[in-house]
Amino acid sequence: MAIPIGLDMETGDPDDVFTLCGLATHPWARLVAVTVMPGSDEQVGIVKHLLGRLGVTAPVGAYRPGVDVKPVSGFHRRWLGKVPPREPDAEAWQLLRDVFVSGDATLLTGAPLKNPGMLLERKPDVRIARWAAQGGFAGDSVVPPGHRLPKFEGRETCPTFNFNGAPEAALKLLESPHAGERVLVSKNVCHGVIYDSAMHAALSARRLTPGMALVREGMGVYLAKRRAGKAFHDPLAAAVALDESVCAFREVEVYRERGAWGARPAASTRTRISVSVDHARFLDVLTATG
Repeated sequence: MAIPIGLDMETGDPDDVFTLCGLATHPWARLVAVTVMPGSDEQVGIVKHLLGRLGVTAPVGAYRPGVDVKPVSGFHRRWLGKVPPREPDAEAWQLLRDVFVSGDATLLTGAPLKNPGMLLERKPDVRIARWAAQGGFAGDSVVPPGHRLPKFEGRETCPTFNFNGAPEAALKLLESPHAGERVLVSKNVCHGVIYDSAMHAALSARRLTPGMALVREGMGVYLAKRRAGKAFHDPLAAAVALDESVCAFREVEVYRERGAWGARPAASTRTRISVSVDHARFLDVLTATG
């Protein structure tokens, strides 16, 4: 059965909208809500525009409806052109509250955690069956030597954007007794997954869902300007939300130290963090059509 997913996203980094597209028509997912940080009308317009192109209906919420900021990268405009602004359907925390009434939904986060943080403020006893997050860091005490990326070798902690964007909310989610399980796709793993010209060609050889065809279209625009490719942080977290065999995990305790995040091996925490990725499995899950 398709996994009900509430997606929390932003639009500063292009890979959030690619996650949205990939999930919207994925046969293993049922997108039940999209919440946007901070949720300007321009951001909401982009989300609703993409959902409309894919023929998918899902409510869209904002952290601060009507906020007058411009947190949209230039890539979105190069790819989509001028998209009319739209108003959100509700405040983000209200949509998330409704998502978790069923008791079996997954929260997938790829943005600073202010939306789920607000949910916990307003409904501290809310039951989140499963939280899959792009964020956190696993250092040398957790990651086996053969799987360490050279750029992170020798480190135990590292700042991570999504958790540092709302550290108190991140800690609340990590400590909440009402979170059934927490699955973190760590910075040191997702930085090793790159959508480049080779992946672009691999997608050309596969039958794609409408959402993944839209991802390929958008990445064609991206690669025309940045040939080195794009780290696919949030799409990796989405693939893990659909099939955890994409990554190997260790159970840990997550901690914050002087503005950086780390993880130490621990038992009975209900928190697991990625230590390696199966690149072939990632691509298979991302492009599954049945």
